[in-house]
This record gives sequence, structure tokens and C-alpha cells, in this order.
Amino acid sequence: MIPNRSKLDIVHRFFSGTGFTYDRVVVICTCGLDTYWKKKIIEKIPCNSSRILDQGCGTGILTMDIARQFPGCEIVGVELRDEYLSLARQKEVSAGLKKIQFLLGRAEDVIPEGGFDCITSSYLAKYADLLALTANARKMLRPGGIMIMHDFTLPSNPVFLSLWNAYFVLLRTFGGRIWPEWRTVFHELPEFLRQSTWTSEAIAALEKNEFCDISIKPLTLGLSTIITAKRPDHQLH
Repeated sequence: MIPNRSKLDIVHRFFSGTGFTYDRVVVICTCGLDTYWKKKIIEKIPCNSSRILDQGCGTGILTMDIARQFPGCEIVGVELRDEYLSLARQKEVSAGLKKIQFLLGRAEDVIPEGGFDCITSSYLAKYADLLALTANARKMLRPGGIMIMHDFTLPSNPVFLSLWNAYFVLLRTFGGRIWPEWRTVFHELPEFLRQSTWTSEAIAALEKNEFCDISIKPLTLGLSTIITAKRPDHQLH
């Protein structure tokens, strides 16, 4: 297990100075799968939601998609890096969306007032203190509310894993030249993902906090995974 403080340090090292190219890089370097994965996240949000929290919202890609899909819903986005949050706020203004509130802070630490019907995150789980994240999520979710976590995972198929490794060689060789601010990510992310046990940690944390209906769904041959869970109606023992 990677220590949580080290995870936070990794976030700052990976993403410092990358905000202005993030949207382009995430689409190109996932070969467009990021758009598909975010659609799968949105499909799992309860259709009657009136208040949604997007944790680790980054530049607001998922947050904006949620706002468009749920136009009458109040949405709160939380992001650790001010560089990214500034870009998210600019998008909100450009899109003319009025029901989004952006908060600066670490997802594990920010607990907005009021209950939520759904809490989402994409690419946060592998960096997070999942026990703290799920404990606070249980406090913030209304009874029956849904928590949705999505992140990269290591493909289990040996052939596809070989292709995955080869793709990162290409990213290190050519991607780092095109986007030099992403060199650290291209070089270090593969090993970070090999060490990550975020899916098993998330399930254990959800069970400890008495979430129910826990579901794990691999996407695109195991390149990423969505975990969903429901906050029960009863109080935590």
C-alpha cells in the first residue's frame, strides 16, 4: 500500500503545471475512452438527484457533463489544485451554468453543508485516503444515496497488458516531447498503477462504513473500473 502522504505528494508532482493541457491530453492519451467512461459514470447517477458532489473534479470535465445532464440539479465540485479549479470556473462561466459551486480543497477534507443524492469521482480513488473518503461520503449522502468511484486499473489479460505497457513506452518517447509538462506522469504512472490496490481498498472501506449494494464493473478490457455503492437508511453502528 502506498502511504497517503506519499499519494498526496505524487499528485502535486504529477500535475503541477499541467492544467492548461489537461483536457486535450486526457482525451488523446485515452484514445477518446475518457468521454465514454464519463458517460458510464453519468448513467449510474440516480435520475431523481437534486444535489450531486463531484470530488477531485479537476478542470470540471465530468462536472460540466453532469450539469448538462441534470440541468435542475445543484452541483458541488471539489478540487485540490487551484490551477485546475480556475479552469473549471472559467468553463462554468463560458457555458452559462449557474448551479455549480466549486470548492478548493482535498476531497477527503471538504464536507459541504447539506445532503447529497450522489457523490462521483473520476481518477481520484488511486490517490485518495479511501477510508476517510468513504467515511465522509456516508455522512454527506442522504439515505439511499449513491457513491460512484471511477479510476484506471491494470488490465488482467496478459496480451492486453503487453499492449498497455507498449503504449506507455510510446507516451514516454513521443508524448513527453509534445507535452513536456506531462513527462513525469508518462514515466511514473504505470508503476504507480501496478502498485495501486485502490479497488480492494475501496471495497473494504465501503464495507467498513456499512455501504450496501456494492458493485464493481471493469470497463474497456480492464483499463478502468467503476465501483458503486449505496448508503443504507440505518445509522452506522
